[in-house]
Amino acid sequence: AGSPRRGGNSALMAGSVMKGAKEAGHGVTLFNAADDRVQPCMACDACWSKGRACVLDDGFARLSPLMEIADVIVLCGPVYWFSFSSQLKLVIDKLYAFSHAPGKLKGEAYLLMCAGDPSEEIFSIAKQEFETIMPYVGFKLGGQLLVPGVYAKDDIKGTGALARAEELGRAVA
Repeated sequence: AGSPRRGGNSALMAGSVMKGAKEAGHGVTLFNAADDRVQPCMACDACWSKGRACVLDDGFARLSPLMEIADVIVLCGPVYWFSFSSQLKLVIDKLYAFSHAPGKLKGEAYLLMCAGDPSEEIFSIAKQEFETIMPYVGFKLGGQLLVPGVYAKDDIKGTGALARAEELGRAVA
């Protein structure tokens, strides 16, 4: 999850997809990019030199081994300035390490995002980044659930998106 706002719309979406996956009998791990501090990529190119994706000892050191064994990952967060939140962007930037280790990531990647703007166009940059980066580092593209027009906490509750996220969790896990 990539929102700094606790209990916000994207957190509710993440919870719903996790609930569906758990109900289907699958193991689920939540990585909250806002809480599990990820430091920026330093462009040092020392990826894998210490036996792990990144030489920095941060939240990504905990996340990257989980990504290697995951059948499915779900990027879930709000749109900030037409793209990912800075918390989620730090994680995405660190995926660069996997471009040095072909074949390490084999799972499927899904994108769940919400935005205050009512236009579907608000997601275009994030979608393009997701659809370009995920295959580049080894993930197969899964589906997307994009929910515009939700800004205030709990706005998403009236959209039907939480039920769709829960169903997605049951279907993809």
